[in-house]
Amino acid sequence: MEPVIIVLIILVVLVFIALIRTIQVIPQASAAIVERFGRYTRTLNAGLNIVVPFIDTIRNRIDLREQVVPFPPQPVITQDNLVVNIDTVIYYQVTDARAATYEVASYIQAIEQLTVTTLRNIIGGMDLERTLTSREEINAALRGVLDEATGKWGIRVNRVELKAIEPPTSIQDSMEKQMRADRDKRAAILTAEGTRQAAILTAEGEKQSQILRAEGEAKAAALRAEGEAQAVRTVFEAIHAGDPDQKLLSYQYLQMLPKIAEGDANKLWIVPSEIGDALKGLSGAMGNFGVGGGSNGGGSEKATERRENPSID
Repeated sequence: MEPVIIVLIILVVLVFIALIRTIQVIPQASAAIVERFGRYTRTLNAGLNIVVPFIDTIRNRIDLREQVVPFPPQPVITQDNLVVNIDTVIYYQVTDARAATYEVASYIQAIEQLTVTTLRNIIGGMDLERTLTSREEINAALRGVLDEATGKWGIRVNRVELKAIEPPTSIQDSMEKQMRADRDKRAAILTAEGTRQAAILTAEGEKQSQILRAEGEAKAAALRAEGEAQAVRTVFEAIHAGDPDQKLLSYQYLQMLPKIAEGDANKLWIVPSEIGDALKGLSGAMGNFGVGGGSNGGGSEKATERRENPSID
């Protein structure tokens, strides 16, 4: 009985293994390559699949989702013979599981080597400055070449990105110095422009201030002149209304002479010619006043003289 039990156990185990090998569950966004006696038979898609046990075998399981593969820095020589290290990132997706399995041995390694060679061809036709400023152009050219070459492998390259472009240390130092010099130059230009604008605004302010000051002084002078003219007119009208005679005018002229001579700057005092006429008028006025006031003295003598000498009349 024991050998029969052992055979039954072996049969149960074989049936269980056969069932396991017969039922294949493929996850979503995946595919499996089935070979029969070493020859490609079909591709299993996502879901429950039935295969012939011990005859059909699963050759490869492939992830159909988009993959991201970063490549290590690669030294590349530019057109001006400078070595730069470039890091790249490839975004690809397997579109044909059969081609990805049988058309290339290792599509990851193939994509990496194709990326390096294509990148060297593209960068070799650019100088350093253009390389640093043309990432979009490099990405587009690299993606076009990779997508065309990997199409027969059942792979679609969706995007290529350059993570970093590192020039030599000496070039980096020179670039930093140049950038620092450019920043200093721009700062000096901005400072000079600010100083120029400040000077212009200050000059404009001073100009406006001087204009306003001159206008104020002109208005003040006009008002003073108007006031003086009004005062002269008032005085003239008052004098004209009072009907002054020559004697009063001469007396007022003599009163104004001391005021004319006032001031430390008046070292030389010029007596006008009109002073003689004023003095004559004043002396005449004083003489008439004396004649009229001394009627008891001079008048009696002159009357006596006339009586004694009638020929005087």
